[in-house]
Amino acid sequence: MIAIFIIGEEILFLYFLPAIMRLAINNSKFKLMINFKPFKSTYLCWFFATNFILISCAVKTNVKDLPLEVPNSYAEKLILRTGAERTNLYLKLLKGKNVAIVGNQTSILVRSEKQKAISEKQNRIHLVDSLLSLEIKVKKVFAPEHGFRGEADAGEVVKNGFDTKTGLPVISLYGENKKPSADQLKNIDVVVFDIQDVGARFYTYISSLHYVMEACAELEIPVILLDRPNPNGHYIDGPVLELEHKSFVGMHKVPVVYGMTIGEYGQMINGEKWLENGIQCDLTVIPVQGYTHKTEYKLLVKPSPNLPNNKSINLYPSLCFFEGTNVSVGRGTEMQFQVVGSPYLKFKPFNFKFIPKPNKGAKYPKHTGEVCYGYDLRKQKKIDRIELKWLVDFYEGNKSYSKEKEFFTTFFAKLAGTKKLQQQIEEGILEQEIRKTWQNDIEEFKKIREKYLLYE
Repeated sequence: MIAIFIIGEEILFLYFLPAIMRLAINNSKFKLMINFKPFKSTYLCWFFATNFILISCAVKTNVKDLPLEVPNSYAEKLILRTGAERTNLYLKLLKGKNVAIVGNQTSILVRSEKQKAISEKQNRIHLVDSLLSLEIKVKKVFAPEHGFRGEADAGEVVKNGFDTKTGLPVISLYGENKKPSADQLKNIDVVVFDIQDVGARFYTYISSLHYVMEACAELEIPVILLDRPNPNGHYIDGPVLELEHKSFVGMHKVPVVYGMTIGEYGQMINGEKWLENGIQCDLTVIPVQGYTHKTEYKLLVKPSPNLPNNKSINLYPSLCFFEGTNVSVGRGTEMQFQVVGSPYLKFKPFNFKFIPKPNKGAKYPKHTGEVCYGYDLRKQKKIDRIELKWLVDFYEGNKSYSKEKEFFTTFFAKLAGTKKLQQQIEEGILEQEIRKTWQNDIEEFKKIREKYLLYE
């Protein structure tokens, strides 16, 4: 933008230059100039002026030539850089120390000597590889749900092992071992947490963060959290969790969509003393540069196997409720969390059809091999609230035509964080009335949230 603006001013000046020159010559006292033929030619005027401008542009500093680590420069502030990419802010905290990484396939940096497009694949490097190349003593990796390389199914137990590329031991934080043990953290001086979140309470990476902070707080090990944008950070919505429904898919009294980055969320866990016995972690957040909660952000890699693109991520907070029903969310297809359907609804308006089959990320998808009838939401406009209408439509359809089939499962209350939502839908309460019952709790949450925000 800056470079275009500068060149644009010069082109505008160039456009009027011949007329300006002629006017100056005609009114000049130096008559010799008037008789100098090259200046009487508009084309030659353009020739000389163009060369002058091009030479002047050549000596100007191009925005793309600015080094990445220029502190407080205008050019730097325009560029979105994740916490992981701001190595100058955290490298000094790791030098000479034994480091453990909590990460997965999303723990990547875009590194180059010049400021290039953040989506260029050739500029990507994994955090572990980056730190090892900088001679940081990375000793082990802790992996959340879906594993270090992000290939395991939702809910699948991930076993401990070794990373084939680096040979580092990889310890799973999903299954029975959700919290690092003292033995697993033995001889570790600092833990670095870098995982891309999607801003929904039932997405389990924030639960993993909780347990990592808790384990480190108990052992007085500092945590450095490399922040990343929240693709659903532009709104706050949904029922606030009731602690009687606390589980790994919801550990804190927050709405389904909480409008915070994972760094802000970590600060809230710490500040509100949500860790066991109210202990607090020595937490350092490396913030995202050039980000606000309204910033559009396209993820470079899938955050988990069944969130393949930005559309699925945007729909996820609304469609994940279906995981607690007899309706498929497209697992076992290439349209995960963009389509919903059930084998029991062979009538309008459930006209869209798909057949779930085992695939990478869904070994045993719901309704495997059955034709599911429902909605195709791939062309749905970006939403800025939780949409309940699809859930209500499927409940009403199931009630009318599949009475022998139970619609809700016991998992629904865990996802919703309350039994009230299921009861409200079963009682036929209108969507707008259901929303009203969330508002007081949401407003109270916003007061808490405000204390920990790092971005506008």
